[in-house]
Amino acid sequence: MRKLPAVFAVLSLTAVALVGCASSSDPAASCPRHTDAGSPTMDLVSVTGSETSVPHVQVRTPFHTAHTEFADVTAGTGTVPIDRDDQMIVLDVSLVSAQTGKTLISTPYDGDQSRAMPLSQWVQSFPAFGDALHCATAGSRIAVAIAPGGVAPTGAQSLGLAADDSLIAVLDVRRVYLGAANGALVYNSGWGMPAVVRAPGGRPGVIVPDGAAPTTQKVQVLKRGDGEKVTGDAPVLLNYTVVNWTDKSVAETTWDASPQFVTLSTMSKGFQHAVEGQTVGSQVLAVIPKADGASDAQDTQIAVIDILGIGPAGSGQ
Repeated sequence: MRKLPAVFAVLSLTAVALVGCASSSDPAASCPRHTDAGSPTMDLVSVTGSETSVPHVQVRTPFHTAHTEFADVTAGTGTVPIDRDDQMIVLDVSLVSAQTGKTLISTPYDGDQSRAMPLSQWVQSFPAFGDALHCATAGSRIAVAIAPGGVAPTGAQSLGLAADDSLIAVLDVRRVYLGAANGALVYNSGWGMPAVVRAPGGRPGVIVPDGAAPTTQKVQVLKRGDGEKVTGDAPVLLNYTVVNWTDKSVAETTWDASPQFVTLSTMSKGFQHAVEGQTVGSQVLAVIPKADGASDAQDTQIAVIDILGIGPAGSGQ
């Protein structure tokens, strides 16, 4: 039994044996999408069928492309574009042999949106997906003609690709989560509170004021999003940094890896209070006294939390 690329193994794919031969106010507006639609290469690839099921791909075989190209079969209508490697997305994917035109492997196409993962995890196995998905939004169906070398060596081997084989992929974008809080800036007096600075990608830095920490919890909304309200009934996707007040050290951050789906009931009382009732797209600053903090907290802590989306049941940790 052949070994599947790791990213596919995570998603519990359906494999198909090779047989026979075959013949502005809108955030997405700030991320213009460019494709190879109408190129001689993409004109050779036809994709039909329902976008909720494994697509039917027609191509004259054997098919070969010297350069990876892609085109939208269907343009997405989502408002959040894919514009960063750490962004959490939900994809359905079908891979088709360019030698036979037969489907090699596909995701289940079962409507399960709990299988979110960062774009970077897909790109590790399929580098060509990075460009193909750039600025795409939910609802997109994208055909990709992948040149030799466009699949990581372990993945190419597991798919039975020779060194000079091309590959055809169809990507169905089911969901795209925010990569960072995108809400409107909110004025706060900031008197006695930590200050937050942001790197270009949105990663926050915390400037802790001199003096004693507050003895009660303080919460400020730094950016106010206009998305869904967090109720605590479903997992919420967060990027957060937690800093100790006294020594100003970083106790925990998700920004070194990828955003995390969090079930609020598993978090500290102070963290829950800071997030519940806020809206997607918001960034929240919370000063959490030790008594309301995590069980291992040894100090008052400062949390800067980006609220990136509400996940379906099963996406929480």
